[in-house]
Amino acid sequence: MKPSFDIKSALQQLAPIDPTDRFIVAISGGVDSVVLAALCKEASLVVELAHCNFQLRSAESDRDEALVRKLASDWKLPLHVNKVDLASYASARKLSIQEAARQYRYEWFKELAGERAATKTSKVSSSWILTAHHADDNAETVAMHFFRGTGLAGLKGIPPAQGRILRPLLSLWRKDIVELAAAKKLPFAEDSSNASEKYTRNYFRHSILPAIEKVFPTVKENLVSSIERFTDIEALYRLGVDRLRKSLLIKKGKEYKISVRGLQQYTGQALLFELFSAYGFSTGQLTEIQKLLLATTGSQLAAADGTYRLIKNRDFLLLTSIETSSPLVQVIDSPVSSFSFEKGTLSFTHFLYQGQKIPATASLAWLDAKHVTYPLLLRPWRAGDYFYPLGMRKKKKLSRFFIDEKLSLSEKGNTWVLESKGKILWVIGKRIDDRAKVSSKTRQVISIQFSPVD
Repeated sequence: MKPSFDIKSALQQLAPIDPTDRFIVAISGGVDSVVLAALCKEASLVVELAHCNFQLRSAESDRDEALVRKLASDWKLPLHVNKVDLASYASARKLSIQEAARQYRYEWFKELAGERAATKTSKVSSSWILTAHHADDNAETVAMHFFRGTGLAGLKGIPPAQGRILRPLLSLWRKDIVELAAAKKLPFAEDSSNASEKYTRNYFRHSILPAIEKVFPTVKENLVSSIERFTDIEALYRLGVDRLRKSLLIKKGKEYKISVRGLQQYTGQALLFELFSAYGFSTGQLTEIQKLLLATTGSQLAAADGTYRLIKNRDFLLLTSIETSSPLVQVIDSPVSSFSFEKGTLSFTHFLYQGQKIPATASLAWLDAKHVTYPLLLRPWRAGDYFYPLGMRKKKKLSRFFIDEKLSLSEKGNTWVLESKGKILWVIGKRIDDRAKVSSKTRQVISIQFSPVD
């Protein structure tokens, strides 16, 4: 190729850059980042260099830092150097060395860009972070994502632009960059760790892709050319998912209500992943969510990260946040002596029924134990709820029941219900369901006392 590259044009294709913008170049001392820095300097951009010394290769790491310092001095460019014990940083966070390096580096670069953007006296309108990822990196990334297992998003490769981070060299192959370095007579350092196959990327770079190239010589070019197609497909896919999300995730107060029938129209696990991964559910839990669709009312599944849970409630799944103080929907998994929730405490007593007189107290419910199946669902009432009020053989919506009982708006808003297998047993503090009442045929009684908070 011709040893030239229009860096300004490449940047303008990625973001609305301005002549006064500042560009912070992430420079390791390797050929890729040195060429990127040189191109930016030659284009008369406002450039700063940023170098991380992770102290992983002792003398070699110090050699790289010295090279970067000399380049900054020769080119008269501002330089930021961050020296960190990456091994300790990775160990403390239980990260691999590669992941720790990526995380630390980007966090620091973003801090630098943020500080520059916030400087009141600076004439710079924006600060950008430039990294020297190239086409070979992109091909390796797509291959690794594919073999590791990924969705469409993973097959899009390395994003050319990601917020304030720009990657203008993604159209160049490494051999092109090496040619540019030779043409410009640029000094650079070779990282000895790049030859080690203990790192996944190096294994793909030195073994996997070269082996495939023996059968498909243009494998890397094919991978990179597929990125645009995968990007277009993923955009269409995302439109469809967004529409389904809006139609299926119906917000009701602080929770979401999802139609089981609606979910069952779509086979496989792709839609479940798209709907619930944002709420902390892992890929490994998708099969459990499928089982939950067929489970009995009251069954539940907590997200892997502990932030949300799904609860089966008749023909719906309820998606609620897990709050330590007061979850909106609570589950009583098994018999207990008492259970506290935000409106008060329920106290349970089990006894043999021998014809005792049933107390006429609204705060006390006597239920035939054979109609009480765990888990029990304890929740605020919802529009559409119905039950069979004690003494009636026909069902009645709770909204109608409240009107007949002349409840105030405040009383309605504070009303909770107790469910078993999708049926309301008790409108707490108001009326039990006739189907669960104690009769002459009752053998065991569950007495529930409601003690409201003061």
